[in-house]
Formats: sequence, C-alpha cells, structure tokens
Amino acid sequence: MRKIVFFCTILLLIPRVALKAGAQETNSKQSVTAAPAQPVHYYHFDFVVENLDAAGKVVNSRSYSTTVDTESHALTSIRTGSRIPIVTGSIETKPAPTAEFQYVDVGVDLDIRDVHEVGRQLAFDLTANLSGEASPAQPGQDPNHPVIRQNRWASRVLVPIGKRTVVFTSDSLDSKGSTSVAVTATPIED
Repeated sequence: MRKIVFFCTILLLIPRVALKAGAQETNSKQSVTAAPAQPVHYYHFDFVVENLDAAGKVVNSRSYSTTVDTESHALTSIRTGSRIPIVTGSIETKPAPTAEFQYVDVGVDLDIRDVHEVGRQLAFDLTANLSGEASPAQPGQDPNHPVIRQNRWASRVLVPIGKRTVVFTSDSLDSKGSTSVAVTATPIED
C-alpha cells in the first residue's frame, strides 16, 4: 500500500515539475533574446585615390564619397568610369573600310560591406578595383591597342573614426611611382 501511495504522489508531482521547468526555460529564452540591440550609426566615407611620383609627390588625386550604416551589412558600391573603344579589326565596305571596336570598361569600383564598430574604430570589408589606360604610351605602341593597367585589392580593414587612413598602396607598373587608396570615416550625428 505504501508503494502505491508513493507512486501516485510522484505521478501527481510530475506535471507540476514539468510546468515549472518549462516556465524557467521560457524565461531564460526571453532573457537571451531580450538583450539590448546595438544602436545603428551612420558614417560618411570619403575615399581618396592618389597617384604619386617616384619622389612621393601627389600627381593625381580623385575623391569619392558615400554613406554607410552599422546595421544592414548590405553592399555599398561606388562606380565611376569610362568605356574606351579599342579597334579590333575592319570590315571592307564601300567607299572605305569600317573599323570594328570592342569597348573596355576602365575606372574606379569601390565595394564596402559589413560595417561594424570596434570601440572607436570601424571594421569593414573593402574591395577596390582601379583601372585605366597606361600612360605615357610606349614607343612603337599601336594607339589603337592601348595598354590597360589595373590594381585590385580586397581585404577586411580597421580604421580609426575621423582619421584619414591609407588602406591600400602599390607600386605603379609603368613608372617608379605608386597608387594608394585612403579612407576617412566621419560619424553622421543625429
């Protein structure tokens, strides 16, 4: 008889213990999901692409700007450039032959993704693609077939907020100079 009473008591307590454990589990889940979200901040990015001569003096500089945020993690892109026609052949037509062209895109492509704050710095993925016609033309080079120079970089970068930072640099292929990309991230205040 004592065994029957003992088992009945246990059977009656099981639903209460299960409900209490379920309530505790729900409360712990709510506390995990209720963690405060990081506030969204917006930044103005100023990029400067510089060509330097052998002495380190800036001979050409181009600026590009955009706005990014710390929430969306979406791709932000800057595209600027030209399409250069390159003669690829000719077709015999009357009264004179007609030239055939192929167009090549040259310019600057900057892609920014996954911007987030790390203390007083910003971390983000940056891809830069700089291309253009080589200059000056080499002696004996056919002007209808220009040489296209290209610099490509892709990296995760960390820059201090409000301070100009060179993020990429490389030597030029057709001179003793170099090319660099610098960025300044300025907070946009509310």
